Amino acid sequence: MKKLFLVYSYFKYRLKSVNAHGVHSPFVFSLLNDVIYNTRKYYIYEEIELLRKTLVYDDTLVICTDLGAGSLNTKKQERTIRHHALHSAKSPKYAQLIFRLVNYFQPSHILELGTSLGITTCYMAKANSKSQITTIEGCGEIAAIATHNFELMEINNIKQLTGNFDTVLPLVITETERLDFVFFDGNHRKEATLNYFNQCLKIADANSIFVFDDVYWSAEMKEAWDEIKNNKQVTVTIDLFYLGIVFFRKEQVKQNFVIRF
Repeated sequence: MKKLFLVYSYFKYRLKSVNAHGVHSPFVFSLLNDVIYNTRKYYIYEEIELLRKTLVYDDTLVICTDLGAGSLNTKKQERTIRHHALHSAKSPKYAQLIFRLVNYFQPSHILELGTSLGITTCYMAKANSKSQITTIEGCGEIAAIATHNFELMEINNIKQLTGNFDTVLPLVITETERLDFVFFDGNHRKEATLNYFNQCLKIADANSIFVFDDVYWSAEMKEAWDEIKNNKQVTVTIDLFYLGIVFFRKEQVKQNFVIRF
């Protein structure tokens, strides 16, 4: 049912979506041209994608602890690193978009919910080496692989935490001054997503950016996305189907954009 919902939702998205020529907001128009549709090949892309390639060919088995909604592709607890690299890690297209967002806005305090193998984390860390990234992963074995990947990439601005988001996130919120950029990439359930959103909202400001992964993953994730768009503190949202981007800019008129990507 989830896969059918995904296909149906994508069809509707394609009918609704527009490109830069259909956007009349100067802020969003610039964002599209300078970031989202930016085709520049940054040097770091090749380095991180080489890391991804090694993971795609790694058939080492790991025991996965699924604390969220699980996987669309398998129900097995024992999965290969290859499986995670192919099905759990963000694709180059979207991981590189997140890199460009961080590179463009230069957030200082970044939070990632769902480290997976750490590929997207590496992209964010390389986009702003002066940032402090906190990333949380629920599965200890996967977190250990991500740690190894950070070491291989010689990244030292990542603080990695392992455990259930429900337990770890409140501690992060109390110890963090503010959140400039949050990537929500774990536990694709409505209640959990809204809970994490509302917790992070407590220390967000007008310049914060929230990015949500897989907003059409299921009917309940779509419901969560709709509630987030309607939140009174949210001013601008950009729906790219596989990612939803949220802004809190007080100078912006409230608008929701569906952008072809």
